[in-house]
Amino acid sequence: MSDPQTPATDEVSRFLVRQKITMMVNRYEVVRTSDSGAELGTLAVAQQKRLKLKEEVTFFTDAARTTPVFSFKARKRIDLASAYDVLDASGAPVGMFRKDFAASLLNSTWHLETLDGQTFTGRERNQNIAVLRRVWEFLPVVGDIPLPFLFHFDFRAADGTVVMSSTKKMGLRDVYRVELAPTATGRRLDWRLAAAMAVALDALQSR
Repeated sequence: MSDPQTPATDEVSRFLVRQKITMMVNRYEVVRTSDSGAELGTLAVAQQKRLKLKEEVTFFTDAARTTPVFSFKARKRIDLASAYDVLDASGAPVGMFRKDFAASLLNSTWHLETLDGQTFTGRERNQNIAVLRRVWEFLPVVGDIPLPFLFHFDFRAADGTVVMSSTKKMGLRDVYRVELAPTATGRRLDWRLAAAMAVALDALQSR
């Protein structure tokens, strides 16, 4: 029987991403959940150092951060359109994602690619909220106040099928509910790729 903390890569259908902000880093916890929402155990934890020239985030099995599980790393330094490689614990590729900077001027858009060449496009679910967020960010004074809008993302295949959704929950802490559905191959996204993308939606959204 496999360790519940290290499930098969396509076995996870639901998880939460919790963020905790500290002075120097943003910390994230990825927790597997059941269909009913019950928590089944920690999948991975990570922390993002702020103001790094080349973004790299490593996920570990627990808060002790001794055993890596996977990571994502920018290919270039401070590049709004840079691609990010997702790597397993040994450094082998799992997939990649990148922000579509031009399309994101109206609606934040990301492209996600699996190791077998499947590609999916993620956009904010609500176009009106996407526009309001941009207006808020450019307003004098209030632009520095945390956004009062919840934003959600859906990642779709070319035929429109949703294969990954990230829904931000209402609350003082940033918590995202992520759901994975089978792709055209009949298998779900590798949960490590999905978790990396889910954390990036929070950590890199303003980049």
